[in-house]
Amino acid sequence: MAEVRVIKAKKVVKDKAKESVQPKRKVAGYARVSTDRDEQQTSYEAQVEYYTGYIKARSDWEFVGVYTDEGITGTSTKHRTGFNRMIRDALDGKIDLIVTKSVSRFARNTIDSLTTIRKLREKGTEVYFERENIWTLDGKGELLITIMSSLAQEESRSISENVTWGMRESMRKGRSWVPYKVFLGYDKGPGGEMVINRGQAILVRRIYGMYLQGFSPYQIGVTLEAEGIEFSEGKKRWYPTTIYSILQNEKYKGDALCQKTYSKDFLTKERAKNTGELQQYYISEHHEPIVSPAVFDRVQVEIREREDAELKRGGNKVFSKRVKCRDCGGWYGPVVWAPGTGHEKLVWRCNHKYAKGKSNCAPPAVTEDEIRRAFVSAFNRLAEPSRNRIINAFLGINEALFATGLLEGEKNVLEGEIARLESLDRELSACDFERLTAMKSRLSELSKEISEKRLRHDGVARFLKDFFSRDALVSTFNEGAWYSLASFVTVTDHDDITVTFRNLGEVKA
Repeated sequence: MAEVRVIKAKKVVKDKAKESVQPKRKVAGYARVSTDRDEQQTSYEAQVEYYTGYIKARSDWEFVGVYTDEGITGTSTKHRTGFNRMIRDALDGKIDLIVTKSVSRFARNTIDSLTTIRKLREKGTEVYFERENIWTLDGKGELLITIMSSLAQEESRSISENVTWGMRESMRKGRSWVPYKVFLGYDKGPGGEMVINRGQAILVRRIYGMYLQGFSPYQIGVTLEAEGIEFSEGKKRWYPTTIYSILQNEKYKGDALCQKTYSKDFLTKERAKNTGELQQYYISEHHEPIVSPAVFDRVQVEIREREDAELKRGGNKVFSKRVKCRDCGGWYGPVVWAPGTGHEKLVWRCNHKYAKGKSNCAPPAVTEDEIRRAFVSAFNRLAEPSRNRIINAFLGINEALFATGLLEGEKNVLEGEIARLESLDRELSACDFERLTAMKSRLSELSKEISEKRLRHDGVARFLKDFFSRDALVSTFNEGAWYSLASFVTVTDHDDITVTFRNLGEVKA
């Protein structure tokens, strides 16, 4: 049988003098309000004053400071600079105890809350939640924290859903929300309505006009930057995406499309583009327009045409995506010959000419002067008296080519039948509902087709008016004429370059 031997405990004699002198705990307070509204400012200042006095009143505590966040949501700790600085200081040993109002003030995200508390506990730092009377180094602390954080998280979910519901009800009633600080052209009126900022409206109209003249969003941005025009206070860069957003925003024609984006997660606040996941609300004639609906619609057609024809002039050169190879139909790009020799030469060459290491296309590289001369020559050929008969004939063809009479007749019939079905004082049968859906779809197609025909008709008329307003013969290359009149040039040889004019076909230089 095994022998058991008892080892007696040693009697520890405590040093009473040392025991009576305990080091003070380094204590910090944390205060946060979730909005920056005036009514919350008082609450914020009161919290700071309260925790300063509360901590200093304890003789066994050393006041470190009060860490604060104003106007920051509590659902995530990611953007709370005061909170994150406090945690870093605690992990660096500068804080022994954090005092805060409640679990919901600390974090409404259970994962953030528990992760942070566990990190602090590993370093010996405790958190005291006053309202719930929870000390995190207490044995029951983590269980209580889990329960309270989960409840706080559900409260945030409920608030988020209520806010979202309220915003959608506002949309349904025809009200829209606008980020005025970064929205060019409008200010917030006394009743919350959109009011035109006259100075900025001039700039918006100029951007639309430049695009219709043929400038790319990149080129528009470069022009505005060169003139020292700022997008908003302190923001001097005009990115192509910014120009595109202005050109495609329906608010500039007086309408408003609501719920373009939505929040994917109430905790992370991550937003996503609404591509059909949620219902949208389109409010017509919501406010005073800056550009006419006709101009806005012309720009949308121009955007689609440039995309369809791959005429995205996004390069930083006047001729980017506007010089075409006769052999392969691909675009020419800029190439520097003899770089670093002091005799460099910029030419434009088919991008597919030496694909896979061999020469594939016969058309040669051309200089920018050759392209300019070709445009001037073709422009003058088009302006010769003998060509006027062709232009006049085209004016007559234009009326027939883009006639909308038959389409408008069909549209009127559909609108009448849709109105009749929707006015019936009974629930529609499955057959009637399917028919109504099909008619609405066709009506949408007709409206689009009519709009595009009208815009093409106007585009041709605008081109011809612009053309006749210029001198019959020109001797030098004009960049404005190039942008507004030419679509692209096609290179066959140095002396064989064809210019394709907008709506008027090809003219050999």
